[in-house]
Amino acid sequence: MRNGANGPLSGAVIAVAGAGGPAGRATLLRLAEAGATVVGADNDPQRLSEAVDAARYASGGASVTGDTVDLLNLESTRDWAAHIEKDFGRVDGLVHLVGGWRGSETFTKTSLDDWDFLELLLVKTVQHTSLAFHEALQRSERGRYVLISAAGASKPTAGNAAYSAAKAAAEAWTLAMADFFRKAGGAEGPTSAATILVVKALVHDAMRAERPNAKFAGFTDVKDLAQAIEGVWSKPAAEVNGNRLWLTEKP
Repeated sequence: MRNGANGPLSGAVIAVAGAGGPAGRATLLRLAEAGATVVGADNDPQRLSEAVDAARYASGGASVTGDTVDLLNLESTRDWAAHIEKDFGRVDGLVHLVGGWRGSETFTKTSLDDWDFLELLLVKTVQHTSLAFHEALQRSERGRYVLISAAGASKPTAGNAAYSAAKAAAEAWTLAMADFFRKAGGAEGPTSAATILVVKALVHDAMRAERPNAKFAGFTDVKDLAQAIEGVWSKPAAEVNGNRLWLTEKP
């Protein structure tokens, strides 16, 4: 465990959307250990409470809290952003970990119901969090919006049409926000950034326990993802703004 009080993110206030899953748990802990005040959100109160409690315990009582937020509702998301800034005086980051996957055996068997489901989870939540948080992030000296995306957005496969299209749309939306930060920075360059971390897929300890003989080739461990998320704040805004940071091989 690192000393969070003197950590690289000491004093930062970072929101984590989709905090209740394995990647969310790893990210809450990593950011807390780095010294940040972390506010997680999830639509499952029980899962969120367990994730927050685990991060608090493992990080020695660091400042980790959780809010049950409907990220599919823009006003609820805006209220969440506003109360974080009111309570803590600033918002230095939004990490978007809301995920979901549906696929098909072939392109022909693609169900547009899958698109309807994924468009909500993977696109609408990005739209809402970005619109709710971008002005507060711009007010920060080190604001960061971090989207987790998939390599399939750049090279879709036949059975992943809906998933890949939703991820590509989320990336495009995030890059538009990056352009906002670029323009707001003017001639001196951006002070805040929107960036994309690209993985093939994620793996965690429970998956390895369930499939002890699986290779998970090219997968990114959620702990490594959390480390990469923390690292976004160590780089200058101009270096990460509008860029895809690959954690797996480019397709």
